[in-house]
Amino acid sequence: MTLIDPRTKHPTDVPGLQIEHPGGTGELTPRPDHGEESYRGSGRLEGRRALITGADSGIGRAVAIAFAREGADVAISYLSEDADAEETARLVREAGRTALVLPGDIADETVAKGLVAQTVEGLGGLDLLVHNAAFQNVVDDVLEFSTEEIDRTFRTNVYAFFWLLQAAKPELAPGSSVIVTSSVQAFTPSPNLAAYAATKAALVNLTKSMADEFAQDGVRVNCVAPGPVWTPLIPATMPEDQVEGFGQQALLKRAAQPAELAGAYVYLASEDASFTSGEVIGVTGGSPIN
Repeated sequence: MTLIDPRTKHPTDVPGLQIEHPGGTGELTPRPDHGEESYRGSGRLEGRRALITGADSGIGRAVAIAFAREGADVAISYLSEDADAEETARLVREAGRTALVLPGDIADETVAKGLVAQTVEGLGGLDLLVHNAAFQNVVDDVLEFSTEEIDRTFRTNVYAFFWLLQAAKPELAPGSSVIVTSSVQAFTPSPNLAAYAATKAALVNLTKSMADEFAQDGVRVNCVAPGPVWTPLIPATMPEDQVEGFGQQALLKRAAQPAELAGAYVYLASEDASFTSGEVIGVTGGSPIN
């Protein structure tokens, strides 16, 4: 039986679970909350056009729902999880906004750069770029990291961000916003996630340097650093015994639901953050970021 926090109504425990990568939302128990029933928009992103990588499930779906309900059209980039992507698109359209469904592996430079072109063509422009897609692999010893896995992790998490920035820079007008998903792992890395943690630290560094560069064009670049979040990536890449109780390491003693991250992205995308750039917002359940 799943235990529920009576204050937040969110689950406080996660059972042991193992699914095949990349995993689907329907395979998760308990089912994640992406804000389907709870998120209420207030027009803060009216008329904006967003590209979100990894938007089929997890944090990406929660951000897509929130952006749409705030008035943005959304391009949904994802690897291959067609059913999840179509459900995210349905929720965006249900909010009265346009949804583009864009499958493809962003570890490929042509695919990553092509996403920007497809978004501009399909939505008429690009105002908000969110790089959220990620790959990780858990190992017991550094000797177990294969070159192929390290390369895949860096290409998906870091190289893709470079490629997206290169393609998006000519399209982003003053007032536009770039947001990248880092992790608490960038600051307190776990040895068994060393490759993933290293990429997330690189993204924090890139946030700082790109904020400086893009400021010349009036574009803000910021970062969200989540703690443990209950998404398909967790049981698809972690051993079952590590999935059980996932999130208990956080000060709040549970994993976040994706919906609990959406507000940080909305803030950074909106005019509320018009004087915020080069910043990292930690949504970690109380774990410190430095």
